[in-house]
Amino acid sequence: VQLQASGGGLVQAGGSLRLSCAASGRASSTYVMAWFRQTPGKEREFVATVSSSGVSTSYADSVLGRFTISRDNAKNTVYLQMNSLKPEDTAVYSCAARQSGQLAVATRYYDYWGQGTQVTVSS
Repeated sequence: VQLQASGGGLVQAGGSLRLSCAASGRASSTYVMAWFRQTPGKEREFVATVSSSGVSTSYADSVLGRFTISRDNAKNTVYLQMNSLKPEDTAVYSCAARQSGQLAVATRYYDYWGQGTQVTVSS
């Protein structure tokens, strides 16, 4: 499975961005998908995850109520809608895929990773 993230950019605090992660490869629509983010000098941080069907989701407390993860399996794409952005949301955002059916928040459970896309929120 190959993952390609896009949609990052520079936005003012309070603004919105939508990230996309296009997946290619056999059975990619059956994978659990997630978004993580990382800032320099810090470990990668869980943001959100979605089940293969799109029915089940889980979010980090820091983004709950502001971010929404979704997927369109017909397009093999996962989205992260980010609203009410804060300067502390500034990071490189990466998408990841997991073959197992269980949602997971730890990086070690994910089998495939895409390159990151930079999100910068100015105050």
